Amino acid sequence: MQLWQRMFKKESLTAYLKSDEHFAKTLTAKDLIGLGIGAVIGTGIFILPGTVAATTAGPGVVFSFIIAAIVSGLVAMAYSETASAMPVAGSAYSYGNVIFGEVVGWVLGWALILEYALGVAAVSTGWSAYFANLIAPVFKLPTALSGAYNPAQGTYVNLVAVIIVLLIGLMLRGGMKESKRIQNAMVLLKVAIIIIFIVVGFFFIKSSNLMPVIPARMHGAFGVQGVLAGTSMVFFAFLGFDALSASAAEVKNPKRDMPIGIIGTLIIAAILYGLVAFVLTGMVHYTKLNVADPAAFALQQVGQNWAALIITIGALIGMFTMMTTMLYASSRLIYAVGRDGLLPGNLGKLNQKGEPNRALGIATIVVAFFGGMVPLDKLVDLVNMGTLLAFMVVSLGILPLRKRADVKQDGYKMPGYPVLPILSAVFTFFLITQLHVETLIAAAIWFVLGLILYLTYGIKHSRMN
Repeated sequence: MQLWQRMFKKESLTAYLKSDEHFAKTLTAKDLIGLGIGAVIGTGIFILPGTVAATTAGPGVVFSFIIAAIVSGLVAMAYSETASAMPVAGSAYSYGNVIFGEVVGWVLGWALILEYALGVAAVSTGWSAYFANLIAPVFKLPTALSGAYNPAQGTYVNLVAVIIVLLIGLMLRGGMKESKRIQNAMVLLKVAIIIIFIVVGFFFIKSSNLMPVIPARMHGAFGVQGVLAGTSMVFFAFLGFDALSASAAEVKNPKRDMPIGIIGTLIIAAILYGLVAFVLTGMVHYTKLNVADPAAFALQQVGQNWAALIITIGALIGMFTMMTTMLYASSRLIYAVGRDGLLPGNLGKLNQKGEPNRALGIATIVVAFFGGMVPLDKLVDLVNMGTLLAFMVVSLGILPLRKRADVKQDGYKMPGYPVLPILSAVFTFFLITQLHVETLIAAAIWFVLGLILYLTYGIKHSRMN
């Protein structure tokens, strides 16, 4: 078999289902929505609406969120159909392997490994900063233990970031049956804090702050163009739902529950983001919201000085649930790649409880290292690159998936075939072109390294041999 043909050899869905049948089936639609909301709604809900309103869209930021949610809904429908038809671990990595061939799956897996690792590490450093502010009146961490390795600034390790990642890893190691209870409780508390902000803020809305809804175009922002530009900025707030598809092998009734979990997550997130944006721009004129913490600032402006504490607690909970979902998804992804023999170390093994604890351990150690030691400022955009690439391929994958006789398709189906899958892929490709040039170059280097690893190790040790 020629190298090119071998690289595009497709894995059998039956083989994946057989490999993953030993997973503990513990997740319901409610648990999936808990995981999804945990990933999609973080600190961004208290920051993003304000900064986008102030710099780009004005009160029209509400429309930016609505448009972004509709476009994200296209991708969510593509994921729902794929996860329903192929309820296996590994998310887009496994889908790429079955639909397009091993090398496509590998590239997606390689991109998503970086996405999850950088994403959780970046959030862990944010959690550390908020936690330090919360305890500052009582205790101040030594400078050496409060930042990534940078001797010039006197920092050597971000100790709090390392500890929170290790604690989440230990929680997940106890199994999803136990850890999902903590996750669901934290998500409910986070949503309660968001609702408190919306209800309290609603009584301080001034209609004059919302007029005009779409300010006149000026200085390269606002107007209808500003609303559309705001859409591309807030779209990234919805990216986390892709992590849900990593859990398909652990869902009790994936054909029913995966679409409910994915689409339900998106609907709830869109409503909460839209309401926060509306209340925020109604409380304070949008021109004043370009600050580090717009939600706390707005509450303070209307005399609600307890704002800082409740927003800090909400931010800490939001980041905790984000890290939980993303670290969970990364362990399932690493398991799936190891299951296929493309990574060394028997990472595709499940323990007696049906949990991939070896993969979870590796994911936790890598993320803790990144969060504690590596300055991430320049790398965080790579998170968006990996997700958008997966979105594009999964959307396109609906076209050949419908023609596959070996994939039983008696679950959810994306409407508007083939137009909507193509539109979904085109829009995500457009967003990829809007990323910074430095991000695209860094992604290209990462993909080249991945292909070298695949051609020198993975293809030789693949179980498809």
